Amino acid sequence: MKLPVVTAVAVVAAVLTSVPAAATPCLGKPDPAALSAAIAGLPDKDTTGALVRVTGLSGAWSGTSGESDVRTHAPVRPDGFFRIGSTTKVYTAVMVLQLAQENRIDLEQPVQRYLPGVLPAGYPPVPVRTLLDHTSGLPSVDIPGLYEPEWILAHRYDHWSPREVVDTALRHPIDFQPGTAQKYTNTAYVTAGMLVEKVTGQSYARNLRDRITVPLGLWETFYPEDDPRLPNPAARGYLDVDGELVDVTEMNQSIPGAAGAIVSTAGDLDKFITGLFGGRLLGPSVMPRLFAVPDVPMADGNGRASYSQGLMKLTLNGLTVWGKTGSRYGYASGIFATQDLSRVVAYSVNPTVKSPDGQPLIVQKIAEAASRSLPKT
Repeated sequence: MKLPVVTAVAVVAAVLTSVPAAATPCLGKPDPAALSAAIAGLPDKDTTGALVRVTGLSGAWSGTSGESDVRTHAPVRPDGFFRIGSTTKVYTAVMVLQLAQENRIDLEQPVQRYLPGVLPAGYPPVPVRTLLDHTSGLPSVDIPGLYEPEWILAHRYDHWSPREVVDTALRHPIDFQPGTAQKYTNTAYVTAGMLVEKVTGQSYARNLRDRITVPLGLWETFYPEDDPRLPNPAARGYLDVDGELVDVTEMNQSIPGAAGAIVSTAGDLDKFITGLFGGRLLGPSVMPRLFAVPDVPMADGNGRASYSQGLMKLTLNGLTVWGKTGSRYGYASGIFATQDLSRVVAYSVNPTVKSPDGQPLIVQKIAEAASRSLPKT
C-alpha cells in the first residue's frame, strides 16, 4: 500500500497560515485540543506515530501520538530522535554561506574551480550559489530501483561515496543553463557537501559539529556517516511491503548524504532555526541570501521559483514564511517559522510510504490544527 502524500508546498501553506506577521497583534495561544485531535488515533493503516512542537511569542505546545515500536507498543516520546531528510539541506547551505563569509569561496565562481574534474567537461560553468537555490541545472540522482521496496531492503546497508552518488546524475546532459530556471534536486546538495569537505579539508560531520551544532548547543543533532542506527529514544520507521510492515529504522544514509542524512529532534530543530534566523550562524554579508528567491521559472513550467539559498519561501495572504520539509523511509518531518520567529512549528511523523518523496496526509491535519488559536482572554 502506498500512503497518499501531499506536496511540500501544500503542507507549508497550511502549516504557516498559523504564523502571525510581525505587525500582527500577538496571536492567541496554540489550541491543545485541536493539535491533540490532529494526531489522535495512531497507529492507523498509514502512520505509526507522530510528534509535534509549536513555539512562539504567544505560547508553546508539544504532543505525541501512536507507537514508537509496533511490536512493544511503546509510546512515541517528544524527545525522540528522527531522520530529518531534506531539512539537512538547510545545514549544508549554512556551511557554504559561512565559507563565503570567510572569503574561502566565491559564490559566483563555478563549482568547477573548487571541484575540478567532478562535473563533465561538456557542462557550462555552474556558479556555486546555484547549487544552493536549485538553479544549477544538474540532473537528478539516477539509481535504478532506488524507490522500489525490494531494492531498498537489499541495499539498506550499502555505502555510497558522494562522488558515486553524483556520478549517477552526471552521466546525463545538464537539464538547463545554470541560473535560468529552478528544479529541486539532491545532486546539487551532495555536490555542495563535497565542496565543503574539499575547501575545509574536514569531513561533513566535523563541519556540522564545529560550525553549527556546537555553537548553537544542538547536542541531539548529528551526521550519522555510515552508522545505520538511530540512538534511543527514537520511533522506529516502517515500510509497507505488500501489506506487511517491515522495520527500516536501520539504513545507511550515504546516498542522501549532505542532501538528507542528518538526525535530530524537534527541540533541536526549533533551536536551530531560532539560532539561524537570530543571526547566530550567518553575518550580514550573506544572511540576505537565505531569504532571497531567484526570479526564474520552475523548470517544469509550474509557476515561479520558491527556494532561496537553503530555504523554501511561501507568501500566503500577504504573509511570508520560510521552512523546509524532509523525508526518509519511515520518517517525514519539517521545521517552519516566520522570519521574526513569531511562531515556529516542528513535527515528525512515521508514515509507511514506499517512497521518501512528499509528505503524508496527517501533516495536513497537523497544519490545520496549528492554524488555530485559543480565544484571547
